[in-house]
Amino acid sequence: MALVTFDLFSALIDSRTGGSAAFAALAAEHGWDVAGTDLYADWDTRNKASQQDVPHDDDAPWVPFAEHSRRALAATYAARGLSADPAADVEVLLGSLPSWPLWPDVEAGLAAVGRTHQVGVLSNVDDALFRRTRAAALVDDGAVLTSERLRAYKPHPELYLRARDAGARVHVPASARDTRGALEAGLTVVRVRRPGHRLDPAGPQPEHEVDDLGQLPAVLDRLVP
Repeated sequence: MALVTFDLFSALIDSRTGGSAAFAALAAEHGWDVAGTDLYADWDTRNKASQQDVPHDDDAPWVPFAEHSRRALAATYAARGLSADPAADVEVLLGSLPSWPLWPDVEAGLAAVGRTHQVGVLSNVDDALFRRTRAAALVDDGAVLTSERLRAYKPHPELYLRARDAGARVHVPASARDTRGALEAGLTVVRVRRPGHRLDPAGPQPEHEVDDLGQLPAVLDRLVP
């Protein structure tokens, strides 16, 4: 069966809802008058920027997702003038991953795709962190392609090229960043539209989009029969 990969934190998990709730709890604990949604947005932007700065060289020291998360949180606190221990707080943040919700169509959608295709994940996350998420029980561990395993981060083309070499035939993202990266690397893309995610108008546009994962099997049957 052809391998179809899904982005973890946009296509499968509503990371803004889950992450914002974790940050709201941290803000309340510290007595800060700042919205969890604002802290999440700031941290997420810095986290992605930190990943993008990593050299994609097999000889370069590897920086795990958890460490990028800590660096991003330290930078967020510094920029906002917040006093707290980012190392301790990132443990709380990443420890909340089991509570981050799946999008409503995910369980049924992945089951439907799995009847005719192998279901996998292509994500920047560390292996151990992925296993904490609600998506972990829905895919075969052998089809989990993380940055830790592939030694590259999105949206660098190397991540997608290594995923293709590992057997990925189609990638299903939601975010503009992941959609553009996969398309520019030449991977076949079926984008799922998710609230809060819009395409980059300056980037390549996907030929295939679905409103929910229930529509995906029919599209895949045409692409990878």
